[in-house]
Amino acid sequence: MNPLLSAEQAVLGSVLLDPGQLAHLDWLAPDHFYRPIHQALFAALRKLRTEGHPAVAATDPVPLSWVTDAVDEASNHVRGLSAVYPHILISACPRPEHAPVYGRMVLEGAIHRTVTEHAIRLHQAARADALQGEVEGALHHADVLAGALGDLARRWGSEPRPVAPATPPPTAPVAPPPVRADQVAEDEQFLLAVLVERPKAMDEVVGWLRPGDFADPAHGHLYRCLGALHHRGEPIDRITVLWEAQRRGLLADGTLTTEQVTAICDGVGPGSAEWLGEQIMRSSVARTAAASARAIRALAETESLAPGRLISHALHALGPLDEVRARWQTANGHPAPAPPPAALAEGPPTARVHAALARSTPPAARPSECPGPASTASAARPPSRTHG
Repeated sequence: MNPLLSAEQAVLGSVLLDPGQLAHLDWLAPDHFYRPIHQALFAALRKLRTEGHPAVAATDPVPLSWVTDAVDEASNHVRGLSAVYPHILISACPRPEHAPVYGRMVLEGAIHRTVTEHAIRLHQAARADALQGEVEGALHHADVLAGALGDLARRWGSEPRPVAPATPPPTAPVAPPPVRADQVAEDEQFLLAVLVERPKAMDEVVGWLRPGDFADPAHGHLYRCLGALHHRGEPIDRITVLWEAQRRGLLADGTLTTEQVTAICDGVGPGSAEWLGEQIMRSSVARTAAASARAIRALAETESLAPGRLISHALHALGPLDEVRARWQTANGHPAPAPPPAALAEGPPTARVHAALARSTPPAARPSECPGPASTASAARPPSRTHG
């Protein structure tokens, strides 16, 4: 059986066996469960406790009404719940007193699932923006994902800070949609031609357009040649650009050809470098957002990755998009907005978060490991998850 499904059944079984375990699970929400039937049952059990069901204050044995009332209440919100299923849940619980640990497993699965869902939405928005030549949808969903990561970090009891993974997750390259690929390539070639014909136009784009913003790597290398000539104050024309490309080994390794450089440099027409640069930036924002989304989804689908590391690595994967966004805002004359104030988590108090991370029966601390006053809160966390 799937370990996550076993954990969900064990949590519910422990509460059915011992209603008092709900007092240790206030940080766990119904939507943290994957199966709808489990969501409905956990919500029903919490509701019965809030309404003061007699079983909450009862001593052993737990009255049968605790189970039957929970089934009746949950059945109002979900179909397919039989009277037999609670007994399956009870048999799936090895020890009711381990409920906080089982709940922590459920929360861990919910974190992976939530990050995956947000990454999919970001990727879909980025692809849609790429088709339409827009950026607003991708940037909005990136903000939503960043906010969700911060909230999940607080719920898990870790600091939301970006950390690069030791081994980047494998992701396939993200290309522009076929409908827009030709237009993007045409804009890039046109911009390069304008910059060769009117070198002073480099001043309009050099502050915010980077070689990596070009979808075609060859175009990015050629823009780098133009930038080098501009930085050194040397003349820019077809011959000097070709010479710079040769000095950088771009002709020898086949990155560029003489014919390709000549065709771009001689294909000039009237055009605005700034406007063309903004079109390239739009493509770059959407492409970078899609790449970040795919990297984050790959991280979230790595089951062996602890939630703390998942959140940190996901925030790191959003870094390239933040950098491109800042330059996009500069290109449009909008200063980068100030970071929003840290939102107060609507979830559990800190003490309950640490209860979720604690072992059901914490080992006694060795004398050398006894925490001082400043580290009392962190002592509740299991040693194996110090860097998770």
